[in-house]
Amino acid sequence: MIIDSHAHIGNMVVLNLSVGKVLRSMERYGVDFSLVSSIESTEYYKPHKRLPFFLRRSTLRVCKKTVRAVRRHPDKLGALLWIQTGRKIPVERLSRFIEKNRRYIYGIKIHPYRSEVAPDDPRMEPVYALAKRFGLPVAAHTGDMACAQTALLFNAAKAHPDVKFIAVHMDLESGNKEAIDLIAQLPNLYGDTTWVPVKSTLYAVQTCGSQKILFGTDNPIDGETHMEFNRAGQRSLCQEYFHEFRDMVSREDYDNIMYKNAERLFGITLSDK
Repeated sequence: MIIDSHAHIGNMVVLNLSVGKVLRSMERYGVDFSLVSSIESTEYYKPHKRLPFFLRRSTLRVCKKTVRAVRRHPDKLGALLWIQTGRKIPVERLSRFIEKNRRYIYGIKIHPYRSEVAPDDPRMEPVYALAKRFGLPVAAHTGDMACAQTALLFNAAKAHPDVKFIAVHMDLESGNKEAIDLIAQLPNLYGDTTWVPVKSTLYAVQTCGSQKILFGTDNPIDGETHMEFNRAGQRSLCQEYFHEFRDMVSREDYDNIMYKNAERLFGITLSDK
């Protein structure tokens, strides 16, 4: 069984990530369930470059669209609500929306790089209050710029021990060691394998244990064959996790990373769907 803890839907500039693409890719590569957030919550398309006004969408509008999408495929998809943190957060309306649609919502997504707000910034407090109230894990992009480092997410996780946090990418293209060492220090801080080399995940298994790492892909950023080839035509890292990685770790460790941790953390019960 495979659960992808980090996939996307939505349209933004040159990206068209349809639900159909996600579902077809899942079927092609044997992924049983995907947690999706919408790229339409992007606030900055490049560092310090805001999206043009006509492309901006409100957090609530994007969240509603995300839930409408997963509601049609509850046996295959779950929603991660991508909350924009660079603008005022509509806490009360989001609370009512989450309460009404909780069965389709599995977590909250924040993107310090695309919002340019650090995870330990005071502006994040309403997000963490929502996460605590509804028992939702917070998945955060890490890497790319100073305000998006796992060290800052560590600060947020330490300050909110009753909320579970996931360091998506474990500091993208960094070698991942510092992020993994931080994940090992807190019981409520986890990592995911999106764009993370297998050798880094092996280090994570040794350092913090397989129960702290979740499989993720960013599917279908590179199209329906995202989990097979990248845009340059090179073999996807996902293929290593599907094949070689299985023989590098124990069956328990493999199952933890590929689906069991996601089941436990997000409350996914595939057998009941």
